[in-house]
Amino acid sequence: MTIYIGVGGWVFEEWRDNFYPKGLSQKRELEYASRHLTAIEVNGTYYGSQKPESFARWHDETPDDFVFTLKGPRFATNRRVLAEAGESIAKFVGSGITRLKKKLGPINWQFMATKKFDPEDFGAFLSLLPEKQDGIALRHAVEVRHPSFACTEFVALCRKHEVAIITSGDSEFPMIADVTADFVYARIMGTQEKEKLGYPKPKLAQWAGRAKEWSKGGAPKDLPLVAKAAAAKPRDVFLFVISGAKARNPAAAQALIAAL
Repeated sequence: MTIYIGVGGWVFEEWRDNFYPKGLSQKRELEYASRHLTAIEVNGTYYGSQKPESFARWHDETPDDFVFTLKGPRFATNRRVLAEAGESIAKFVGSGITRLKKKLGPINWQFMATKKFDPEDFGAFLSLLPEKQDGIALRHAVEVRHPSFACTEFVALCRKHEVAIITSGDSEFPMIADVTADFVYARIMGTQEKEKLGYPKPKLAQWAGRAKEWSKGGAPKDLPLVAKAAAAKPRDVFLFVISGAKARNPAAAQALIAAL
């Protein structure tokens, strides 16, 4: 299976000092980033809709084996009753995201840290997530940030719907490393400005080892599980270096790719 490593977005002024070559046109930043990373998580789709032409352009500007993961819109997740999110979900998946074709990776449905686990309502939300759009299979992941989600009932619910739980590494948020789908999605948030590669080399080696273990179907022994480990089988892995010292994130992602 494939391990994809990347960062959040590709437009960031500080990357023009330490990632992008001096003088590179902003119009060519995606072209450059996609040839030095293997995936990008698009944050802009969380705040508003993109044009179908934008997804098509991103597809055409990147290598054949590159992947975009997309954040689902906040209008679907930042609501009191999640069971009423159907219209927002349908609008998003029908907005042209399939113009990415085979470069469309999982959709990250991110929830605010104040959102608590309500089994019935959250189950209703998961039931609304479509399996396909325009003949293309969709993969879904949920990023939850309230401690109430660290329970076996939540893990079982995600396994029932084959939705991945995003592992939040090196952050203030609860870490739920249980595998619940046929892929793994991790976001690590601990880069530091003082580290040239964002993380110390031993820490980078540790995350690279975890990604390998996930891809082989195992569960990293140094990460906590809420429930019983999933059955072992090879899986795609999507790992993003997010937040932290953002200026260092591309260097950390490139170091992880080199370690793999």
